[in-house]
Amino acid sequence: MEVEINIEEIQEFLPHRYPMLLVDRVTDMVLGESIKAYKNITTNEPFFMGHFPGKQVMPGVLIVEAMAQASGILGFKTMDKKPEDGSIYYFVGADDLRFKRPAIPGDKLILNSSVITNKKGIWKFDCSATVEDDLVAKATILCADRPK
Repeated sequence: MEVEINIEEIQEFLPHRYPMLLVDRVTDMVLGESIKAYKNITTNEPFFMGHFPGKQVMPGVLIVEAMAQASGILGFKTMDKKPEDGSIYYFVGADDLRFKRPAIPGDKLILNSSVITNKKGIWKFDCSATVEDDLVAKATILCADRPK
């Protein structure tokens, strides 16, 4: 089922705000199954001032955070919950994390996440980040739904 979610609706499901909101748009989602979203990487990102001058590279931890945020949107939408309802979705772990190429200004970072399991509020997702079909990063990400 194709679903497009713009930045205003994303902000209803994620408590993050600039500069930590790392999902610009959701382009596809099947509740309880998968999500596809993206982050447009621009030279104006605040982290590029120091990472690295003369050779701008998006920090790997922020790529992982972007995958976790996309997963969080999928989890919140699946549970029909929002942070304003008193729920928060914590990023609690990453397994089998691998980086394959850098993400740089001008890239459109495609974020894919699929549900592996959901047990007692602990969700496990199979995630990847790509640019033009080239793998940037992949990981198994764990998130926990907890009261605020």
